[in-house]
Amino acid sequence: MRPVPTRQPARQPAGRSPRRSARRLLALGAVAVLLLAACTSAPDDDEEQPEDFSPAPAPGERWQPAPGVSWQWQITGKLDTSVKAAVYDIDGFTTTKEQVAELKAAGRRTICYLSTGAWEDFRPDAGAFPPSMRGEGNGWEGERWLDIRRLAELEPLIAKRFDMCRDKGFDAVEPDNMDAYRNKSGFPLTAGDQLNYNRLIVRLAHDRGLSVGLKNDLDQIPELVGDFDFAVNEQCAQYDECARLTPFVVAGKAVFHVEYELPASRFCAASRALKLSSLEKKYDLGAWRKAC
Repeated sequence: MRPVPTRQPARQPAGRSPRRSARRLLALGAVAVLLLAACTSAPDDDEEQPEDFSPAPAPGERWQPAPGVSWQWQITGKLDTSVKAAVYDIDGFTTTKEQVAELKAAGRRTICYLSTGAWEDFRPDAGAFPPSMRGEGNGWEGERWLDIRRLAELEPLIAKRFDMCRDKGFDAVEPDNMDAYRNKSGFPLTAGDQLNYNRLIVRLAHDRGLSVGLKNDLDQIPELVGDFDFAVNEQCAQYDECARLTPFVVAGKAVFHVEYELPASRFCAASRALKLSSLEKKYDLGAWRKAC
């Protein structure tokens, strides 16, 4: 399984969450619903959530998760397939083809979690990424930002990973660490570099019949909402940024959202108003969840 890294108490300063202390952009509509959320109770931990299954795509089409669909995100620990969620976002390397088939037989859709923007020293293909491509650490043990400008070299490496997701039977991919240009990567990356790389990721996924989600990278949503099939966000409620994900919902595309430091009672009402698929999770992203 993916080892639990020794991390900062919050996902900082690296690229999995919107850690921009200088930026606190607020949408007035989001303020109102967040205030409502503060006095609204969330479901109890042991309360069963509805199995609002996400329908399978038509033959020859990609799966398209709809706003508000239930989900589970687990990338550490023994996979718990009993969670009442329509969508499972799980580790692409450690999840077996048989586990994906089990979830599919139960009517679940599956998302293949991979890091496409950072090198991980614990992955079986780690040696395929040359040292010169590895930049600064991203705040997670054993991980370093990748030089995403080197598209020709990265394409076959990422393509092989996406082949693995397809061959295991996944419906989609969640490419992580997709906002290196906003972080201290060790490379002079620009917003244009990030757009080029993110669109390469989309093409590689779509060429294999896989849907693909935009991970964080809120600043580039206007340019990328038409390319990606859904979004995955961490801590938008904590940083008052959830309204910025509205373009995905308006386009009929799911936004899978998680908070670590806020209790569900603080954000669930706002999430429901914005039609987000929201969870409270612990930082290790094990099986525990509290769904809105």
